[in-house]
Amino acid sequence: MPSSPLRVAVVCMSNINRSMEAHRVLRKNGFHVRSFGAGSHVRLPGGARHPPVLYDFSTSYKKMHSDLSSKDQKHYKRNGVLHILKRNERIKPGPERFQECPGPFDVIFTCGQRAYNWVVADLCARDQETWQPVPVVNVDIDDTLEAASLGASIICELCQGLQQADDTQSRLAELLQAAKEKTGRSFLHTVCFY
Repeated sequence: MPSSPLRVAVVCMSNINRSMEAHRVLRKNGFHVRSFGAGSHVRLPGGARHPPVLYDFSTSYKKMHSDLSSKDQKHYKRNGVLHILKRNERIKPGPERFQECPGPFDVIFTCGQRAYNWVVADLCARDQETWQPVPVVNVDIDDTLEAASLGASIICELCQGLQQADDTQSRLAELLQAAKEKTGRSFLHTVCFY
């Protein structure tokens, strides 16, 4: 069993909902976790009368909350975005981009196939320094509060199983098979290197 907590990364496209809910749950369960977005900008839903809102990754959650509150507080409160941003502020100052983080991690979870493709492409394009293997696992999670909560639970269960393993690589295949049988979901996964 590893003597130190598993180092986990969770990545969605904007580092707003899915990766942040997983970050919250994993941290609460004692894991060393960081969360990221993989897109070029943070993208927040606008709604019927509002186009999507884009922010740079350097924009703090507090600034986003203030900006959206001043634009249409009722709308962004109703669609849950202000609640999500307040939760995020309690976890870390602002979103981070995966492509700008050197790592390393023991396992990387993505929350959708687009994020998975970006993360794998980024890791394959990096100069390999240590050749440390890192599994990248995609848990497809719809971008809703309910789905993010369920996805975070699945990721946490997988991390708890990996934390108990002597050999992360061989244990991961067993855990993913058990998760598939339990949830009915399939999980994309591959091994990349740092």
